[in-house]
Amino acid sequence: MVVARNEARNLPRCLSSVQGWVAEIVVCLNDTTDESAAIAARYQATVHNLMWQGFRDTKNAALALATHTWALCLDADEEVSPALRREIEQFFASGASLRYSGARFPRKVWFIDRWITHGDWYPDLSLRLVNRDRGRWGGDAIVHEKMECEGEVLRLKGDLHHFSFPTLASHVAKINPFAELFVQQQQARGRRFYVGSTLFRAVWRFFRGYVLKRGFMDGYPGLYIAGANAFGVFVRYSRLYEAERCQPPPALPPGV
Repeated sequence: MVVARNEARNLPRCLSSVQGWVAEIVVCLNDTTDESAAIAARYQATVHNLMWQGFRDTKNAALALATHTWALCLDADEEVSPALRREIEQFFASGASLRYSGARFPRKVWFIDRWITHGDWYPDLSLRLVNRDRGRWGGDAIVHEKMECEGEVLRLKGDLHHFSFPTLASHVAKINPFAELFVQQQQARGRRFYVGSTLFRAVWRFFRGYVLKRGFMDGYPGLYIAGANAFGVFVRYSRLYEAERCQPPPALPPGV
């Protein structure tokens, strides 16, 4: 199951990684103006058009459109690796699907010139294979929603490949939109800005990702990721400060 909007560039890679070994492919499109529908049809996918209801609710609406008990939930910029495919097939062949309610596995990002295997971006365990009777997208987060599952969840070792940032510029471009959603979420929860907390969170984020989680092992991309993550934290909380205190500029003196 894939939820997508104008993902013609990514869909072929995503859908080809599941074609031929899953019972059905369900693609749910939202306000799409590119060739996504035609591409999905080439992979024998069932295509639905959904109104955007936010990340969580749109994905739950898409989950309800699947016709089988189990669903593998993917984003268009993801790809099931051969190793993960083998483990998922074994999961069902061994009867483990009768015991478990879902399975989580690591998600590995390709960034600039390499797979990122340390720091804050890996292993990024993601619960994406779920019994639809026992799981659904939940939480109160406006963005970065999580699958919630009733019952025991198995951890698989194979990687889900993630091609989230084709360029460094595409990563930078997402900092502010995520900050906007963060401010909305914090305000909805009644959270306020504190300068000490902002500074600590930014410094801690760099130290955790680069040192404790060994981001330095990923070379310069690892340094960039740790620094960008820290900067992203600083921007998000600074945007909260702005939302609380922003005032219009003083009026110009008469005759100016």
